[in-house]
Amino acid sequence: MLKPTYPLETPRLRLRPFTLGDLTAFHAIYSRPDVVRYLYTEPLDLDGARESLERKKTGRTELREEGDALCLAVERRDTGELIGDCMLRWASEAHSGGEIGWVFDPAHHGHGYATEAARELLRLGFAEMRLHRIHASCDARNTASARMMERLGMRREAHLVENEFVKGEWTDEFVYALLRREWEAGRPS
Repeated sequence: MLKPTYPLETPRLRLRPFTLGDLTAFHAIYSRPDVVRYLYTEPLDLDGARESLERKKTGRTELREEGDALCLAVERRDTGELIGDCMLRWASEAHSGGEIGWVFDPAHHGHGYATEAARELLRLGFAEMRLHRIHASCDARNTASARMMERLGMRREAHLVENEFVKGEWTDEFVYALLRREWEAGRPS
């Protein structure tokens, strides 16, 4: 079980629960075709963004049982601007597994913000929940996400060929993972 004290802070970011007040910024991110290109959804109109925020993001602030997810807004500490979101899901209690994911506004790509947020999710999963293994996946064409997972120290464990039919086409998927002992060995002292 995990019930973090919010907000979670990293050197440059604040990870916090979503609120309905995030609708404008959330819509600005998820309405972009380039943002949802490798996701299962199409760009969201304002009503779709509101529904997604209410159903999938707000209130998901603790992990009580397998299948629960933390869905957190990511904002810059210096400006307070919402720049993306990240997720830690308790994937398996029996196998002590978790999953992480993220979506960021392209205006903030290339600054290491997504990597910084994902590192905090790994810390939560490994140090606080004591998970054994955390995985993440991406569309194989999403080279930026694949590179980021490698920067996090995750290893590519699978290249699934044409495993899903998404948005009218067969897509490949990369699966990356990291074990707690690997995370502990790679942390700075």
